[in-house]
Parts: sequence; structure tokens; C-alpha cells
Amino acid sequence: PERRDQVANRRRRGRLGGRPPAFDKEIYRDRNVVERCFARLKQFRAIATRFDKLADRYRAGVVLASLILWLREAAR
Repeated sequence: PERRDQVANRRRRGRLGGRPPAFDKEIYRDRNVVERCFARLKQFRAIATRFDKLADRYRAGVVLASLILWLREAAR
């Protein structure tokens, strides 16, 4: 629950009032999928530690890790 002064402050500020008072299930579901994807990608050591310093090679590692995860999921 929100404190009364926070609710009053958000109403006073109007559109610029901070976080929305309502919970949107669709936005949360999409964000959750992205967060879980990043968590699974970080299981690859080279991705988590940014082993490759060049952007092209790092991106190739991310693509390769994503492909591995996708193929593992398809095998289930």
C-alpha cells in the first residue's frame, strides 16, 4: 500500500507524478520474459564477464548463446 502523502504528491504533480498507481499485467509479463532471458544468458561465463572486448565478437557470443538456449528449449 502507498502512503497518503505519496498519493497526494503524485496527484499534485499530474502526468509527471512518478510510478503509475495501477498494475499492468501485460507490461509486467513482457518485462518478466526479458528479465528471465537475461538471467539465462548470464549463465554463459563469456557473456556475464564480457570476456570479448570487441562489440562484434560480444554480439556474436550473445547470438550464439541465444541460439543454444533456443535449441535447448525446442528439444524439450
